[in-house]
Amino acid sequence: MKDIMGMMKAASEMKGKMEAMQAELAALVVEGRSGGGMVTVSLSGKGEMKGLKIDPSLLKEDDVEVLEDLIVAAHNDAKAKSEEEMQKRMKEVTAGLPIPPGMSLPF
Repeated sequence: MKDIMGMMKAASEMKGKMEAMQAELAALVVEGRSGGGMVTVSLSGKGEMKGLKIDPSLLKEDDVEVLEDLIVAAHNDAKAKSEEEMQKRMKEVTAGLPIPPGMSLPF
């Protein structure tokens, strides 16, 4: 019976840690850059775009495709950084838990 109580306590603690981590991620803002910093995209930890900065030298009618590609690249860079931070924090929260290999949280 002691083991079940221990597991329940651990689950409750993990739930609290997960909620705190989710709040931190919601407040987190990461920046992705492309074109040597000429395009910057800011995303929240939940993937919502918070800002976009474009160097004025890119605002030429004949370079629209280049600008579009740079925006996509900056967004993808920010998203990768956000996901990397989430995985890092998730490992901190689940450290010491007997999670089977290959299983990741959140599901």
